[in-house]
Amino acid sequence: MSLSTPPLPPPPSLGPDYPRWSETLRDRSHVLIRPVTPQDRPAQRAFVEALSSQAQRLRFLGELGHPIERALERLVHVDYDHEVAFVAVVAEDSQQKIVGASRYSTDAQGLRCECSVVVAEDWRGKGLGTLMMRHLIEIARARGIRSMYSIDDAADRTMAELAVHLGFRSRTDPDDSHQVIHELEL
Repeated sequence: MSLSTPPLPPPPSLGPDYPRWSETLRDRSHVLIRPVTPQDRPAQRAFVEALSSQAQRLRFLGELGHPIERALERLVHVDYDHEVAFVAVVAEDSQQKIVGASRYSTDAQGLRCECSVVVAEDWRGKGLGTLMMRHLIEIARARGIRSMYSIDDAADRTMAELAVHLGFRSRTDPDDSHQVIHELEL
């Protein structure tokens, strides 16, 4: 009799309708975390434009670029085979307002992914960034990704604290001493 390992379950299906999480934050406010869709373009534009210049620089490391239209295309058109992108939304004037965004993108082999998270200034300190990262980590693990990393400005204390809280190891980027690499083995 030969022993064999059972087949792995298929990776979770991702797309505009799945998964979704209704979350209550530390201050008792509620958000819906869901996949990004192309219809989010106006809300995504408003979200990015409302970020302070420092928050834009820290999140995009100067890669937001101009015209912003090209960057918005990349943010809302997601290849869910190799990427995952979520937004946290709240209802405002019968519209969904984006208050947070997170994403990852895998390498060619699908074994590592680069991740990011950004939260609107007035939504920080409520646990939203942590929740969004935990959902990214959960999806990455379920899809068989072995490690997750983030490349951030060394001055970004918020991301450094989040990385430590979630168990990431941190080191100075060998190619740029102004950046740090946070990595988590999954």
